[in-house]
Order: sequence, then C-alpha cells, then structure tokens
Amino acid sequence: MSKKTSYLLGIDVGTSGLKAILIDRAGKVVTSALVEYPLLTPKPGWAEQEPEAWWKAAVKAIGLVRKQAKARAEEIAGVGLTGQMHGSVFLDKDNQVIRPALLWCDQRTAAECDEITQRVGGLPELLRLTGNQALTGFTAPKVLWLRNQEPKHYERVRRLLLPKDYIRFRLTGEYVIDVADASGTLLFDVKARTWSNAVLDRLGIRRDILPQAMESPEVSGRVTAAGAKASGLAAGTPVVAGAGDQAAGGVGNGITREGIISSSLGTSGVMFAYAKEPNVDSQGRLHTFCHGVPGAWHVMGVMLSAGGSFRWYRDALNGDLVAAAKKKRVDPYELMTAEAKKAPAGCEGLIFLPYLMGERTPYPDPNARAVFFGLHARHTRPHLTRSVMEGVTFGLRDSLELMGLLNIPVREIRASGGGAKSPFWCQMQADIFNAPVVTINVNEGPAFGAALLAAVGTGAFKSVPEACDATIRVARRWDPDPKQAGLYDELYGVYRTMYGAVKDRYEALAKLAK
Repeated sequence: MSKKTSYLLGIDVGTSGLKAILIDRAGKVVTSALVEYPLLTPKPGWAEQEPEAWWKAAVKAIGLVRKQAKARAEEIAGVGLTGQMHGSVFLDKDNQVIRPALLWCDQRTAAECDEITQRVGGLPELLRLTGNQALTGFTAPKVLWLRNQEPKHYERVRRLLLPKDYIRFRLTGEYVIDVADASGTLLFDVKARTWSNAVLDRLGIRRDILPQAMESPEVSGRVTAAGAKASGLAAGTPVVAGAGDQAAGGVGNGITREGIISSSLGTSGVMFAYAKEPNVDSQGRLHTFCHGVPGAWHVMGVMLSAGGSFRWYRDALNGDLVAAAKKKRVDPYELMTAEAKKAPAGCEGLIFLPYLMGERTPYPDPNARAVFFGLHARHTRPHLTRSVMEGVTFGLRDSLELMGLLNIPVREIRASGGGAKSPFWCQMQADIFNAPVVTINVNEGPAFGAALLAAVGTGAFKSVPEACDATIRVARRWDPDPKQAGLYDELYGVYRTMYGAVKDRYEALAKLAK
C-alpha cells in the first residue's frame, strides 16, 4: 500500500442505519459516521426496507467520514462491506429493484419454511446439505414466498442479492456475495463453501439468479466510473467480498481461533464461536456458517430480543428515568442499571423469559412470547430491571450450553454491543456463563471487521488472524464470582425448563391474537 493510500473503509448496512468507518493502515479507527433510515412494517410480523435508502445512506456516510478525516478519494485504498444478513433484494433484467427487500426479522414465511423442509427431504437431509434448518429469517423462504404470493414479481427476477451486496453492485457493477453471508440463505453448501445444486434443484430455484460466492478478503470488484461519481470514491478502488454482520463482527472482535467466543448484546443477542470444521448441531438449534476467515467456519446461536428486551422495558416502564436521563444528559440505561444493582442476584425468585419477538435459538418458535415468572408482593422495579438483564443473559447461556455439546472450547468470552458498555452486565455475564468475560479496545463491531477484511484484501496484512492480532487487545476482564455463579446455575436450571412448560400455550395465544 502506497503512502498516498492511507485509509480502509468499512461499510455496515444495518437494520436501523448504515455505518461507515475509516481505519488507517495500522488498524486504528480514524472516524465513523451513522446515517439512519426507516424500517417498513406494512403488516404485523412483516419487515421491509427500500434498497435505495441503503444506497443514499452509503453515499452520505462515505461523504461524512471523508470530510471528518479530510481524506481525498485516492487515499482510500480499499472498501470492505458488511450488513444485516438474510435480506432479499430482487432485481429485474434492467437491474431495477422489483419490490422492497424482505429483512432478517420478517416473520411471514413460516409456511415456506415447512415447504422447504418437506421438498428437500426432511430436517436431517436439510442439515446435511446446508448445515442449518429452515427459519423464517433466512433468504430461501423469502424467495419461495415471492413465488407463492407475488408470482408476477417472481417472474421478473433475474438477480438475487443480499443487502450489503446491493451496495457492492451500485459501487462496482458486480454480482458477488461472500461465503459467510451466503451461508445464511439456506441455498448454500456450507461444508463445500459453494451453492448447493441439490437444494436449488429440489426447490426449483435457478442458479443463474445467484451471485458469485467469494472468500471474505478477496477483491470482488473495483469502483466503476459511475460508482465513483455517485459515492465520491475513486474509480478503480478495490472492494473486497466482506462478510455478513455476524462474521464481520467476529473478525472485529478477534474471534479467529478456538477458545475465544463473543457475546454480542445488540437488538438481538449472539453467541459466536470459531470452528476449524463445520460442526453441525443434530437438531439445527445452532447455526453453522462459513467464517470471514478463509477455510474456517463459525457456530452461533441467535436470540431475537436481547438488547431489544431491555429497550422495550425502558420504553414501557421507565419513562420517568428516560426523562431524568435527558435532564442529566446521561444514557437512561445508566439509571436503569443503577436501579438494577439495588436488587439481589436472582431477584428473589423472579425470572424473565426474553421472547418478545418469538425466538430462534434454542427454540425456533415465532409464537414464543415474553414472561415475568415468580412475581410476588415484595418485588419492586429494581427486581424487574435486573430480572430482564438476567433473563437475556440466560438466553445467551442457552447457546453456550449447546456449543458445549459440540465440544467447542471456552477460554474467554468477549462482550460486545450495548451490554459491553455496562461493567455490571459484564460481571453478570461472567457469573451466569461461569467463564471469564472481557472487553476489547475496539467497539466498532462489524464495520471494523469489514475494514480489516479490506486491509487484508489490499495487502496491509497477510491474513485475517494477523490483522486481528495486530489491532485488537483485551481492555478489561471480569472473572466469575463462585457464589454468584452457583446461585445463577441453580436459577438457570429453572429457566431452561420454562419454555417447554408453556410452549403449547404460546400457540393457543397466537391464534387468539390474530
């Protein structure tokens, strides 16, 4: 990399907004910018976005980081892409978007999931071919939904892209996806790291609508003259394949070797582990995807309402603290956490089930709902606050327990997302997981991972592990408290039995709620 090309750009197409980040050649974060856009919910359980909104946000965010860093276009040596997984961008023969994209959190495709499992040959066969079971969030059910419910739109489809790959297309004109993001389509042979002809044939989906799959640090294309004019980047700037947000977040957290696991508390919650081999849970409760590290895989469990549960609780029952925080110019979560500290561990027998949006791991159930269990007259708001935090952490432990069944080693858990900002919640995680929890020196998440992938792809580092070793270090550590860990272990034993006790009632409630 020449002295004139000093920066790497990472772009993260999130659900609520697009983030751009600039790092220097040593991996130091120079600046970042976030541009928000709306989430469309035309019907209950539906979630859509306009791809054009992503593109406009990308152009604006690129301009903002360039301005903040006073970076000339030619000083940006490469671009890495990441973003929300599983979404569906349908393009026609003229490369025009046919309809708004269906997102990862869209729940309309339960019937299509059943159809996929049946047509492929049952769950064991689907796991053999793709490493994963059919879930409403994945891409393949969205393709079948379009074919079943909007056949005129389906007839026009000539290309299928995922969110970040639409930005790539607008920049480079190339139809490319990375192997990590492709793993979440349910059309990909995760073990062989290529599209599954068997699945495509059984579902009747044409292979020619799918983009080329590449390893994450590979250069997937270069910014065209049109892309340069629109974005402010220099024509010819290389754009690497990048990775879906979870794999890019894994890179950004340095999860490039066995024994280090990340615990991410965003709107959803994710436990993410590196794997040398494509280990698959026999019941498909964990996801097994290709990693952003070439030749490696990752195993992850995803709960749908982690930080989302805490945000719901803030908005529904803590309006006074939100107002007080505004006056004090502090984050309302700080005041909520201060209240939670007043309640004892275990909240005197109060347990929260965090299923506000249904659940994915370990219970793929769109009908699951949240529960406060064990309320009595002694309980106050601090108890409720702490129980929400504990319940979310128990939900993450569900994934950790399943990883143990696959013999995935756990030496250290790296906390990221909103929960990593709270020392109180980090200690709670250490106690509930009964494992050391650390935070690292970088908190830019997937966007940082995407920028590191660009650094590798353009020669600043020889490999993804080398890039992570050079730029990421542990900042703080929390060890489990034996007494608290013992109490939480007993409470978790109760927690993990509760879903099964009320599962049939969830289905009955779902029918009444329609």
